Amino acid sequence: MNASRAPSPAKKLALAIVHEPERSTPAPLGAREELLRSLLQTASDGGVNLVATRPDGDGERLLGQAWPFPSPFQVTISTVPISDGVDRVEARARRSLERLGLPRGDTLLVSCATDLAGAEGQALWSRLSELKARGLFRRIGFRATIADGPVLLARRFQPDVVQLPINLLDQRAQRTGVLSELAALGVEVHAASVFADGLLFFGGEALPPEMARHAHELSRIRRRLAEARVDPMQATLAYALSQPEVGRVIASVASAAELRAVLAAAHAPTPNLNWDAMQLEPATATAAGPNSRGSGRVSSAA
Repeated sequence: MNASRAPSPAKKLALAIVHEPERSTPAPLGAREELLRSLLQTASDGGVNLVATRPDGDGERLLGQAWPFPSPFQVTISTVPISDGVDRVEARARRSLERLGLPRGDTLLVSCATDLAGAEGQALWSRLSELKARGLFRRIGFRATIADGPVLLARRFQPDVVQLPINLLDQRAQRTGVLSELAALGVEVHAASVFADGLLFFGGEALPPEMARHAHELSRIRRRLAEARVDPMQATLAYALSQPEVGRVIASVASAAELRAVLAAAHAPTPNLNWDAMQLEPATATAAGPNSRGSGRVSSAA
């Protein structure tokens, strides 16, 4: 059974903008800024209003230079590792806002749930709570995998937001009841890794070495999609968007063209698919964790 999709899927979408050279279009700095402005304008025109960022690389600064004014976007920021110390975590979160050119952010997420499970977890959470109380961030939360025990962490820390890998190939968050339990706690779930690192877009010979043993199963899933005349991107987005407990579905894009492909797939009618038949076996299901590039990739599908 497929859940009904929300009337405006773009409102449920969020973006993680990829700046790495292997994904983005090679261009001089000035041209890169113009391409980023075009991407952001496409997002704004399409009704997308949340951008997820990370503190590595130069992405925050580039975004800060490219925002349209007035900006229609809210921003989710991730912390640096707790190994740098709690003071450093706070300083870097403030620095992220400065680089983005924003007085405040929407959400501050602990980048790795294991930081909260460690000895300094409570001190870290207290520091994030202080930043929220001061109005620098509207909400706080954490990024996690199913193996991190997100429900137990949510009961302990009472976050506003939890970001989890959720995709067609790895449906454990929904199948094990994690999504419904988080919803019962009043937590908004953000779905990351929705394209499962592009696994459905690769042929068997192009699979990463660690996934080669799943080539037959992935081929079976692609064949089922082809028989149903459903594009893999449409299917992966439809699965994530159809989960009622998911508040945001994060898609990584490197260009306005990729974003237009995502928006078109998100607005397509929900396919009549048996989701159970589309997942990898639970024992072998894979998804990028919270320390991957964040949201899966459009890859060659765009």
